[in-house]
Amino acid sequence: MINYHLANQEIAIRLLIAAVLGGLIGWDRQRKEGVAGLRTHMLVCVGSCLIMIVSAFGFSDIMGKPSIVLDPSRIAAQVISGVGFLGAGTILFLRPQIIIGLTTAAGLWAVAGIGLAVGGGLYFPACIAALIILIILSLLKPFEKRFFKSTRGKTMTLFYNSKLISLGQIESILMKYELSTSEIFIHSNKDSSSDELKVTFDYNSVPSKILSALDEFKSTEGINEINSQI
Repeated sequence: MINYHLANQEIAIRLLIAAVLGGLIGWDRQRKEGVAGLRTHMLVCVGSCLIMIVSAFGFSDIMGKPSIVLDPSRIAAQVISGVGFLGAGTILFLRPQIIIGLTTAAGLWAVAGIGLAVGGGLYFPACIAALIILIILSLLKPFEKRFFKSTRGKTMTLFYNSKLISLGQIESILMKYELSTSEIFIHSNKDSSSDELKVTFDYNSVPSKILSALDEFKSTEGINEINSQI
């Protein structure tokens, strides 16, 4: 007879493994100031693990009875769509014309998969997947910076009134948040009161500091419009 019961010790082990694996990935995102950090990734992984355990073993009291059929994947499958909404929240909460958080959203989705694997007792695939995800998030970043410099730079474009604010004042705000630039483009329009300044930041610039600078520029007199890509 098939045993549909899972011992309490095994349940605890699976939940703890899920917490550790989710925490490793969450620590990486927290260190890089991702939208979702350590606790969020741990919660997603542990929650997914628990749902998988419930889906596979939560109905052991009725299994084996006539006309009872169980599909262990039915409840667990809802995790994928549920995490999709959570991942979307890490992207859509940002301000207009600023798109960041895609990597974090993908990481949350992957962490949910790890939690499901651990909940199903697939420890080896879960650990290997966690290792691969950490390599992708940490070790591939230098290669991405090297080979995709022209398309992945963090940029900010300011349309400003040079009569109300000077380039020196703009530079002071950037220096206030320790933002270093790799490229600056200035376009002066004689037929308009709005000049254009496009700044490309270094790749080690922290997104949260760029956002703080954007906030200050929005409240600065003389700044007419701001476009940015982070």
